[in-house]
Amino acid sequence: MAGDHPSEIQIRVNSRRSSGGGGGVVHPVEVDTPQQTSPAPVAYREVKHFKKWVSWLIPLFVIANTIMFIISMYVNNCPDNSDSCIAKFLGRFSFQPFKENPLLGPSSTTLQKMGALDVTKVVKGHQGWRLITCNWLHGGVFHILANMLSLLVIGIRLEQEFGFVRIGLLYVISGFGGSLFSALFLQSNISVGASGALFGLLGGMLSELITNWTIYVNKFAALFTLVVIIAINLAVGILPHVDNFAHLGGFLSGFLLGFVFLIRPQFGWVSQRYTPGFMSPTPPHPAKSKFKTYQCILWIISLILLIVGLTVGLVLLLRGVDANKHCSWCHYLSCVPTSKWSCKTEPAFCWSSQTNNQLTLTCSSNNRTSLYSVSNPSNSRIQGLCTQLCG
Repeated sequence: MAGDHPSEIQIRVNSRRSSGGGGGVVHPVEVDTPQQTSPAPVAYREVKHFKKWVSWLIPLFVIANTIMFIISMYVNNCPDNSDSCIAKFLGRFSFQPFKENPLLGPSSTTLQKMGALDVTKVVKGHQGWRLITCNWLHGGVFHILANMLSLLVIGIRLEQEFGFVRIGLLYVISGFGGSLFSALFLQSNISVGASGALFGLLGGMLSELITNWTIYVNKFAALFTLVVIIAINLAVGILPHVDNFAHLGGFLSGFLLGFVFLIRPQFGWVSQRYTPGFMSPTPPHPAKSKFKTYQCILWIISLILLIVGLTVGLVLLLRGVDANKHCSWCHYLSCVPTSKWSCKTEPAFCWSSQTNNQLTLTCSSNNRTSLYSVSNPSNSRIQGLCTQLCG
């Protein structure tokens, strides 16, 4: 009839994907509807196709890391193992001398006891568990503060978006991948910290942006911002005493895992589920696939590369392979020597001799000799004194 008006049904879909990962983004969906014989009011339906999770696992990780640091300081017991401690009023929780540990933390000997990554112990001592435990230890107050603040900023948002299972697996597997990559190149020093897992979260954010490209509004702005953040963090890793191999290994693992764990259904598939008649035996429009072809291809390739990479890396490590021998320039990925600093960070080694209450130590790297008045010093005490002498 000439006086009839077609009804309007508008679907408003809230998506939390935007250039900054912030507020909702409105995606219009056109829906064809049959003619009505009488005017109908405009109807609005809100489609919440991305569930909002409550973040609890990431805060739990922060608490766990903090507890492990407190335990490390208790085990360290600086007053019994060093002549000079920082913040002596803390008792056995006081810090090692600044010259020995500028991060305000325990000694390297204590970190080894607690499960730091030590390639010799992993390969010859069959202590593969260190590839996991090292991710829950930190070298000092500055170290744990930087990592935990970053974890809260990055991890909470990701857990709210994708849930605790996927983000938890992403965090743990990335940490393992970072430790594995570090162990293949960092042969002479110990390594601790959650940085590998953190870089895994950054890598997952990048691959999530790529695989869910069609959901984002300001795509290139989001990509540029994320790449700049990643580049800056990786650039910091070329400074001495920073294990950039763990950063790189964690980032690569997280990047591949992002294609597997953080994939989203394409918007067309989500919106059609709210189209009138979609659930009928003869839907008005052809059903759209849940994922795009490129998403499925990236999922398969990433899963294969991840499994093969971790397996091959673990086999090479357990066979005692030193990756530096097969890559003469790779050490520059972790430290670039300049006139301001050196990249030589061999562990301190001293010759010792005990005469009554007199302990004589000679540092092998600088030939310094010092005499200490101690009786029956423990191995931890000798190592602490040696580290100060060689520092």
